[in-house]
This record gives sequence, C-alpha cells and structure tokens, in this order.
Amino acid sequence: MDDKILNIFRSSNGEFISGEEISEKLKISRAAVWKHIEQLRKEGYEIVGEPHVGYRLTGTPDKLIPEEISHKLGTKIIGKKIYSYETTDSTMDVAHRLAQSGSREGTVIFSEGQSKGRGRMGREWLSPKGKGIYLSLILRPDVSPADAPKITLMSAVAVANTIRKATHLGALIKWPNDILINNRKVCGILTEMSAEINTVKYIVLGIGINVNTAKADLPKEATSLKAEVGESVARVELTQELLRELEHQYSIFKEKGFKKIIEKWRGFSHTLGEEVKIVCQNKKIEGVAVDLDMSGALVVRLDSGFTEHIMAGDVLMVR
Repeated sequence: MDDKILNIFRSSNGEFISGEEISEKLKISRAAVWKHIEQLRKEGYEIVGEPHVGYRLTGTPDKLIPEEISHKLGTKIIGKKIYSYETTDSTMDVAHRLAQSGSREGTVIFSEGQSKGRGRMGREWLSPKGKGIYLSLILRPDVSPADAPKITLMSAVAVANTIRKATHLGALIKWPNDILINNRKVCGILTEMSAEINTVKYIVLGIGINVNTAKADLPKEATSLKAEVGESVARVELTQELLRELEHQYSIFKEKGFKKIIEKWRGFSHTLGEEVKIVCQNKKIEGVAVDLDMSGALVVRLDSGFTEHIMAGDVLMVR
C-alpha cells in the first residue's frame, strides 16, 4: 500500500493532494491513509501535511528500499523482487535461504548494514550502516559448475562500467574480484553456488561497494566513491544503474557468450601487462599477467617462457 501512495504523490508533480482523494483512489479510510503516511515518514520520506489542503511529497530518502529502487528501474529480471533490511548478519546468508526455498532468478537482497559481511576466503567485509551498497543477487544460469567463476568476471565488468558512468572515475578490475580506483579497493565481489555434479542449481552473487564511507574509516588499501569524487554519491541512483548494468551484462553472457564479456574485461583490467605474484594452492607463482582465457583463468607468463593458467588466488602487484 505504501508504494501505491508514493505513486499517487509522484503523479501529482509536487502538488498537494488531499487525504480524501488518496482515500478514494485506494479505497481505504482516511485514518488508514494517515497511518501509511506516518510509516513513510518513519522510512525517511519528507511529506508535508496542511490542514484542509492535503499532503505533498517534498523529499525521498537515500535508502536502499524496494519503493525507491523499483521506481523507474525498468529491468526485466534483476530487481523484479527486492528484499531490504536495516541490518543483517550477511545478505549472502539471506540469499542462500531464499534461493533454497525457490526464490526466482533476479531476486536481490539489500541491507543498510551488515554485522558479518564477508568477502572471498571468509574475510571480513566492512559494512558501516547507510554508507555503502551491500547486495546479494540470486541467479540461476544454465551453466556447469566449472563456468561459475565467469559470473564473477561478468559482474566485475558491470560494476566497473557502472562506476565509470555514474562518477566518471577510472574504475579498473583487479583479477579476480576487486574493483580499484587509483590503486585502492572500492568494491569486492563474492560468488557462491549450490551445484550438483554437472549442474548449477543457483548462484549467489555478492557485491559490496564503498560509496559514502569516510576515508578515515577505511583500511589504507581501500577507498570510497565519496573520497574519490569529493562529495556524497546518491546510493539509490547508483544502485539502479548497477542493477540495469548487471542485467545488460548477464544478457550478453547468456546470449552471446563469455567472449564478449572478456573483451570488455580486458579493457577495464588493472592486472594485464603487470608483473604479479599469485598465491594459490599453497604455492607462489610469479610472472607477467598476459591474458584471460575462455574459462576465466588468468594467464601468467613465467620467466621460463611457459605460461600458467590460474583459476583462483590472491594477486599481488610487483612494483
């Protein structure tokens, strides 16, 4: 009902609309109208009320809630169903529970803050309340488990492209799952899946972006969009652009294949052409990162001239 009242306000073009008119349009009592408006105010909507005149919407919250994200989103799959929380342990855990209970592809879970946000290898992801974008997305691609890492690379392209369009910052991708601005991490991506031998049942894609976090509150190797731009960034608009871009890249992945994703990834890469040291499977590999292969592995040319294709690991840049 709250979203219907918001739609009435939005269609009034900033003019006052009487409680009686809202009541008639929605076929609810005037008292019910007042209760819903009070609830919207609690959620951060600025609604002016004038006796004998009515109500007028004067401001919307920059909160990642369904009513705001869905407004003019325009996607067909991603974001058609949205869950949002003030705080949760981890959006990844919520997404797994929803996926296991049959939630459809494209379902997105947001939280204003996380107490146990996590990244790759169980590392902690700092999630201060109201400062970032913390989301998990349920996907059900028709791929084998071996192809699941491609989803991480696809989403990295989507995030980098979104940040570039929204802020004009030169976001780059550090293989396999980090987005950097000026050599500092602004976003981390985590992909987890439930699979049988040859079939992926579902994938949960987690994305954490440092949006308006103060630089002083971040580790020295990290940054935020606010720190780089010099002013706060509207999280709702950025989130909408991200969901649209994720849907676009996911559509390319399904319809045209991974090759098209790789082409874009190469153009955004922070890793290719650099000397790297990679820690994987209890061994260290040093060389020059020269390419990304069709499986999503990083191709590293060793001093011997041979190449290694690495599917997972921690990349350190050799300065």
